[in-house]
Amino acid sequence: MKKAKQIQDMISKPFDLLSEELVFIILDLVAQNPSDLKSFSLTCKWFYQVEARHRRSLKPLRAEYLPRILTRYRNTADLDLSFCPRVTDYALSVVGCLSGPTLRSVDLSRSFSFSAAGLLRLAVKCVSLVEIDLSNATEMRDAAAAVVAEAKSLERLKLGRCKKLTDMGIGCIAVGCRKLKRVSLKWCVGVGDLGVGLLAVKCKDIRSLDLSYLPITGKCLHDVLKLQHLEELLLQGCFGVDDDSLKSLTHHCNSLKNLDASSCQNLTQRGLTSLLSGAGCLERLDLAHSSSVISLDFASSLNKVSSALQSIRLDGCAVTCDGLKAIGTLCISLREVSLSKCVTVTDEGLSCLVMKLKDLRKLDITCCRKLTGVSITQVASSCPLLVSLKMESCSLVSRDAFWLIGHKCRLLEELDFTDNEIDDEGLKSISSCRSLSSLKLGICLNITDRGLSYIGMGCSNLRELDLYRSVGITDVGISSIAQGCCHLETINISYCKDITDKSLVSLSKCSMLQTFESRGCPHITCQGLAAIAVRCKRLSKLDLKKCPFINDSGLLTLAHFSQGLKQISVSETGVTDVGLVSLANIGCLQNIAAVNTRGLSPSGVAAALVGCGGLRKVKLHASLRSLLPSSLINHMEARGCSFLWKDYNNHNNSNTLQAELDPKYWKLQLEEDIEL
Repeated sequence: MKKAKQIQDMISKPFDLLSEELVFIILDLVAQNPSDLKSFSLTCKWFYQVEARHRRSLKPLRAEYLPRILTRYRNTADLDLSFCPRVTDYALSVVGCLSGPTLRSVDLSRSFSFSAAGLLRLAVKCVSLVEIDLSNATEMRDAAAAVVAEAKSLERLKLGRCKKLTDMGIGCIAVGCRKLKRVSLKWCVGVGDLGVGLLAVKCKDIRSLDLSYLPITGKCLHDVLKLQHLEELLLQGCFGVDDDSLKSLTHHCNSLKNLDASSCQNLTQRGLTSLLSGAGCLERLDLAHSSSVISLDFASSLNKVSSALQSIRLDGCAVTCDGLKAIGTLCISLREVSLSKCVTVTDEGLSCLVMKLKDLRKLDITCCRKLTGVSITQVASSCPLLVSLKMESCSLVSRDAFWLIGHKCRLLEELDFTDNEIDDEGLKSISSCRSLSSLKLGICLNITDRGLSYIGMGCSNLRELDLYRSVGITDVGISSIAQGCCHLETINISYCKDITDKSLVSLSKCSMLQTFESRGCPHITCQGLAAIAVRCKRLSKLDLKKCPFINDSGLLTLAHFSQGLKQISVSETGVTDVGLVSLANIGCLQNIAAVNTRGLSPSGVAAALVGCGGLRKVKLHASLRSLLPSSLINHMEARGCSFLWKDYNNHNNSNTLQAELDPKYWKLQLEEDIEL
């Protein structure tokens, strides 16, 4: 009898057989999907308690929820408040009191309303704090920086765009936070050589230092490059760093692996040679938008780093054939090369570059409009290990070259063929790349459903597909993708004029879908949208602009089923006040665009704005600005919401849409924009 009772108890309470360690392992797997995690915690009281003990990271939607949330999750180590625009001193005090012993990281990069007093409570109470992100705190001054210095264990600090900080504030941090390893001062325009020099002298363990867009000169770099553990130095847009300030620079920074000197307009070959002289272990070099011509002489400055260099970025630079040939000869260890918008690159130059780069993994030749199939053939033949190839707007490349890419480079994971001449035979060859996860085919006018069927059959790991304005695609092609690429997360079918609800029903089988863009698809209705909303529970971004048959019915369905939606555009649709107000049911909604939506009234828009408490960005027609209560707009802005007022013409929308769907019309517009 006793044994039978024990068996009966085991059957009635099966969860009692699980140890907490085993449940933690299960939770590690379940945590990838928030809705699954929520369902798990609601299974029983014990699971509810165990889930609370297991969770270490939190990203709340409202600061006012913090007392309740942190009371439950006592083991919180990482707190991301980027969804909470208004974080007060009281909120930071709550964080310090409830999570002080365990908290190691806090993100305040999109928050405001706190002062030095709140930061002091956080720094004093959270003794284990090693990381804090205060980026975009544009009103933060030296007094607050002095408070941050109280966090003695701090190792990672981000102060990007804290424009009112000066050398004095950075000096306080340098003295107080001696354990700092990673520091970002990007766009801290009040900080100069003195503050950076103090940081380098006092914080000897710094590994990464971002000084982008600071008014510094080469003077502080003498101290910075003496840091024995420095691995990453970012100097993007530092116009004060020039040849003259670097001429006396001598250093042996053998630990430096990543140097970003992009947009340093006053830095030429002479200054770069000084900068690279002691960086013999450099692996990544960014010289994008440099004022110097990348010639044979310029390439010679890479002599000291050529043996270890694995990545070089020369976007927007004037590049010569001799320069590329020299780089290819000197830097045979290169694995990543970026030449985006280098308009002077020719077939000869690119061919000479890649000929010896047998280990090349990533190549970006976006908008290199002089290239033809000759150089692409050389790339395919010389670089069989490529995993990423970006060649948007290389419109002179012949169709045969695309076939060769798929035939030779079977390891490709990322391909960008936007605005190219690839056809169905090219896609058939590309389908042999079994690891392909991202494929961009926007403005590819030669591809049809047949080509997409090859991708659907061969590329089962595809996560992202861009078909923007690829007007030869219909429901048949989308169905092939949906059947074969069940892990799809992002798809763009904007301005594919023949797409109907059948495509949306097919795509609803892709349960991991997060981003769906269908702008300018005139045949999509609420029926297809409902299929997406009901079955794609992870949907977070939705663009329905210029879909005239989308109305309140579709938004009501979204409000009920798409609780993870963060961004939506319903501009130029059939939505009215009822549909817009229903979006208030989506707690994490952040961005709404509703321009030229004729069914909206000022009162309806006002009700929606009040109901959607977490909004960060709202795009509306300029005519509503004077019709909405100024007190409401002020309240929304104080809560952290920004408004974009657009003055679009509201007449002849149907004629405008038809024109935009015509390839001849928008192709001409694109060419005119490029010429400008």
